[in-house]
Amino acid sequence: MSAQAPGAVLLVRPRYFVPNPQTAADNVFQVAGPAPGSSAAALSCAAYDEVTRVAETLQAQGIRVHLFDDEDPARPDSVFPNNWLSTHAGGRIAVHPMYAPNRRTERRWDIIETLKAGYRVQDVIDSSGLELDGVFLEGTGAMVLDHASRVAYVARSRRADPVALERFCTAFGYEPMVFDATDPAGVPVYHTNVMMCVGTDFALVGLDLIASQQRRVEVAERLGQYGRAVIDLTYEQVCDFAGNAIELRTPTGRVLAMSRRGLASLRPEQREAIEASCRILPLDVPTIELAGGSVRCMVVGVHLDPRPAGTPVQAAAPSGHAQLTWLRSGEAEGDLRPTGRP
Repeated sequence: MSAQAPGAVLLVRPRYFVPNPQTAADNVFQVAGPAPGSSAAALSCAAYDEVTRVAETLQAQGIRVHLFDDEDPARPDSVFPNNWLSTHAGGRIAVHPMYAPNRRTERRWDIIETLKAGYRVQDVIDSSGLELDGVFLEGTGAMVLDHASRVAYVARSRRADPVALERFCTAFGYEPMVFDATDPAGVPVYHTNVMMCVGTDFALVGLDLIASQQRRVEVAERLGQYGRAVIDLTYEQVCDFAGNAIELRTPTGRVLAMSRRGLASLRPEQREAIEASCRILPLDVPTIELAGGSVRCMVVGVHLDPRPAGTPVQAAAPSGHAQLTWLRSGEAEGDLRPTGRP
């Protein structure tokens, strides 16, 4: 067992997919649009097939997969649900505020209802109302969470507001560790999870992207506590999505799910350091990577305890955190509704 490596995941398979024009301004990893000669329909079909193969591959490893289809043509980035949804030990779910207006409809209460039906969920905290104030915190894209040491690593950006981060960390019991990270042109890294992955016994991180030398040392030291190997990634490896990976638990041990492109960029000694702890599971997602994200962005890790079959759904208990909209279950399944800010 590992607090860092969930044994179940959630994926969204899009019928319509295209690099999102509303996110292109600050996502330097994103390609502007379909390649010459490639239609939007062909792009969508390829992305659909890639998610299908990822789901099948993870399931074949013994990982429980919850796969949802998205039929809405107005949601080009729905393949990246980890930005609006995260799950946490103790039966807690967080719903996050999103930067791009056309991504806000990705939030789906039927997905949360499915999690409630299959897992012990004590409460759901929805901070999406902060969008009205221009405050955003895009889930486990903006934050890379060390679930064991309870640290939230965050690269400053418009997608990671300090107010929302403080409230999340207070509500869920994490210590924020914030730093400035930029590419060689000085553009801030839009999501922390493109440059960092925290596993049980290792961490992948693009240390050279952290602007402050002192902060670079502090981040490396914190990641390396308790014997965790710190594997430093170059900017080129970050661009190949080597840092956009997630450790998962299978019945036969842990695996690191990452794109085949990211794996190909690793040096032999880096692969060896990872494989000292877990197997590397390469996944082919070249179409989805056109949108500026890779395997980690696609996956919501389910850090919840399974609900025994036939167990009734219990009402969520509010915690009283200000500026958070609570969603409570009713007496029967399928009755999850906003209740307003407490």
